[in-house]
Amino acid sequence: MNLSTRRSVIGDINVLIVSGDVDLATIPQFTDALTQLLRDSRKSSAAVDLDEVRLLDDIGLGVLLGAAGRARTDGGELVVVVTNDKLRSRFAETRFDQAVNVRSTIADI
Repeated sequence: MNLSTRRSVIGDINVLIVSGDVDLATIPQFTDALTQLLRDSRKSSAAVDLDEVRLLDDIGLGVLLGAAGRARTDGGELVVVVTNDKLRSRFAETRFDQAVNVRSTIADI
């Protein structure tokens, strides 16, 4: 499966909407999209919407964690938005949701 990313702005929040599989083959594209999102969102909140993601491997999880750390360093915050029960369970099992702000909707930001 391919990876697709697109950008949106909701209110004053830059949002990266991700579709498809985040795995070894698509990590460069995912990393580039996250880097651009953070560059455009310095000192403010940005969101990554994962509702259309079918697979998020460990490398993708690490890339998200690193991006959240970079956002904090730059005075902002990266919020992960997802309603998918499988991904939310994975975030809880790995304690990702204790390190990164995970929300069900962008309205919760």
